[in-house]
Amino acid sequence: MFRNYLKIAWRNLWKNKGYTALNIFGLAIGITCASLILLWVEDEVNYDKVFPKRDQVYYVPTNNLFEGEWRTFYESAPGPLAKAIKDEIPGVIGSARTVGENLLFTVNDNGINKNGRYVDPDFISMFSLSFVEGGMANAFKDFDAIVISKKLATQLFGQGTKALGKVIKVNNESNYRVTGVFEDLPNNVTIKFDWVAPFERFAVGKDWINDYQNGFADTFVELTPEADFETVNAKVEKLIPSKTGKEGKYAFLHPMKDWHLRSGFENGKKVGGQITYVRLFSLIAIIILLIACINFMNLSTASSEKRAKEVGVRKVLGSNKNRLIIQFMAEALLTATMATLVSVLLLVLLLPMFNTLVQKQIDLNFFSYIHLFSLLGINLICGVLAGWYPAFYLSSFKPIKIIKGVKVKEGSAPIIRKGLVVAQFTVSIVFIISTIIVYQQIEHVKSRDMGYDRENLIQLPVNGNVLKDLIPIKQEMIASGTVENVALLNTSILSGGSNSSGWEWQGGKDTRDVLISHRFISADFFDTTGLEIIEGHGFSDKVALDSTNVLITQSLAKLMGDESAVGKTIHRDEDAYTVIGVVKDFLYGNMYKTSDPVMFFNYPQYTYNMYVRAKSGYTMTSILASMEKVMKKYNPAFPFEYEFVDEAFSSKFKSEKLVGSLSKIFALLAIVISCLGLFGLSTFTAEQRRKEIGIRKVLGASVAKISQMLSMDFAKLVLLGLLIGFPLAYFSMENWLEGFAYRIEIQWWVFALAGIIALGIALLTVSFQSIRAALTNPVKSLRTE
Repeated sequence: MFRNYLKIAWRNLWKNKGYTALNIFGLAIGITCASLILLWVEDEVNYDKVFPKRDQVYYVPTNNLFEGEWRTFYESAPGPLAKAIKDEIPGVIGSARTVGENLLFTVNDNGINKNGRYVDPDFISMFSLSFVEGGMANAFKDFDAIVISKKLATQLFGQGTKALGKVIKVNNESNYRVTGVFEDLPNNVTIKFDWVAPFERFAVGKDWINDYQNGFADTFVELTPEADFETVNAKVEKLIPSKTGKEGKYAFLHPMKDWHLRSGFENGKKVGGQITYVRLFSLIAIIILLIACINFMNLSTASSEKRAKEVGVRKVLGSNKNRLIIQFMAEALLTATMATLVSVLLLVLLLPMFNTLVQKQIDLNFFSYIHLFSLLGINLICGVLAGWYPAFYLSSFKPIKIIKGVKVKEGSAPIIRKGLVVAQFTVSIVFIISTIIVYQQIEHVKSRDMGYDRENLIQLPVNGNVLKDLIPIKQEMIASGTVENVALLNTSILSGGSNSSGWEWQGGKDTRDVLISHRFISADFFDTTGLEIIEGHGFSDKVALDSTNVLITQSLAKLMGDESAVGKTIHRDEDAYTVIGVVKDFLYGNMYKTSDPVMFFNYPQYTYNMYVRAKSGYTMTSILASMEKVMKKYNPAFPFEYEFVDEAFSSKFKSEKLVGSLSKIFALLAIVISCLGLFGLSTFTAEQRRKEIGIRKVLGASVAKISQMLSMDFAKLVLLGLLIGFPLAYFSMENWLEGFAYRIEIQWWVFALAGIIALGIALLTVSFQSIRAALTNPVKSLRTE
């Protein structure tokens, strides 16, 4: 019997192949779009699932009170905290301090820079590193030990070569011995590393590590399966105040399952993070599928008159309503299955481009149970969702009236069809408006005054001989004619860097809880970056002359009172500095907020980044070639690596760009699917009114008049969709923009532009069929009369 239903379904679909093709194409687009989004969502929610102890391992950030507000910091745990948590709090069975670094690994002439971590031994157990060479027991037995990833071992020693026991030169100065090789970590892990080495090696000569006042480490702890999180967390929160005797700073536990998805904090509380986008895109996947299903329902009910006689004959021959419902559902499921097969082909073709867009390496892996059943589930949902209403509607026709030739009364079907068209264009207009506003917001922030010139500014790492040979490096780069200036900085110009509170100054009140960022620089830093000194002067090239002087930003100068800050003293404990200049405020850290005050110290010996101002008028290829030549001369052991500051700045908007790009794609797909439905409905309407059109033409109606008549019905539906979509788009985007302290205001013209785009595309789609119908010879239309 089931085979018979399928045969009849196939025959009926072939008879109406025009509508069937539109349905298959519309559903295929919806299924493909939804599948791509769900693949992205799957990758996001599976972050860190590779670690078996995902539910037992926690990160330890700190909350710090500054100017009445709690602020959350990573890499901020003091050195002794990890051991104290393990020793003093029941339920904790492992703890580890870690510090991330980028090191140069050299074997013979093969040099590679890789990120990794100096860690305490418990780290290896907590993250359950899977060893392919060596083992956990002997991993950190020796001081010079290092455990590397399988990929790094292959890069250093070649494919198939055993790395265990081999010696690696690190940063061209120290030797490490490989005591283990672990399986490569997947891309979707929050904490990425290609090597781990004993923390003791990092700690050599750093007595400040054991001071509770210095927060610098990424700290992890492991709880027993039976431990109560709330109880342990409450004790962790009390630990730092009990050790320092001071309030205003405490540590807390952040579960591994939240590291990627819920990493946003406000006033010390979790407020979301990447989970916001996961929910948003999941909702969009559902909406796109619904639009495709709506398209199917519209076309199926619109073609009811063609199927009316078939229903009447089959009922006369004994088919009951239930059998007809099954038949029409079979047609819907068969259509959905064909659409799913088309979507599989589209997925194979589009996934590489989608991976580039979302910057991931997602694999289709069709034969995994979850992917296979998800695709089948989407297929079934689309078939049932799209087919149930047409099935019940078509099976309800009265056979006697149909056989007598009485025109089928559509009842509520036209209203439902119109409502579905309105719904489609409501969604489309929301997507179009969202795309425009997201783009505006990103461009608004990107065009914000940074306080310095990021164009033609290049960042290089300070390593090897750079500090020792800075003067000749700088001289030869400038002498090449492609470089204007060179300077040093202890952090990235875009990041927050190190900071502290507790400073006091002349003319200030309640100053000790103000958070101030520190910048250790060379004297030419202001000229190189374009930071403007608005009062006083900069540093001297002779570092010793300025060892007790600082420059400060405007925001800090304002805290020192109305008088000039130049000449005033700023001090903390035994450290005292004289202000010799005031620098215009500049933007770093969070691009949407106001940055903290900054103090600049003339300490080039503590810097980690070199900044090069390239001259305009030269190709970037020639500039980089001249820079590489100089760096290879004075720092030959290290590869020439660089980063453009403007590109690093653009990468700050990764999530917002993804929202904008996907909104653009969703808007396009929603319009395409909606227009497929309009195309089918306009075809059906033109067929249904062909005799009316013929009579109007005989009576003298022009082609333009008939086209306008046929188009206006659909234009009204689109306009209604716009009227509903405008407030929905406004409130949803206003809510999104509220998350940004530095934001645009929504302008009226955005809605006008989006409305014109949607209405224009819709009318263009409908007009094709309208004009075609208007041009038809009226003799053919009226021949049966």
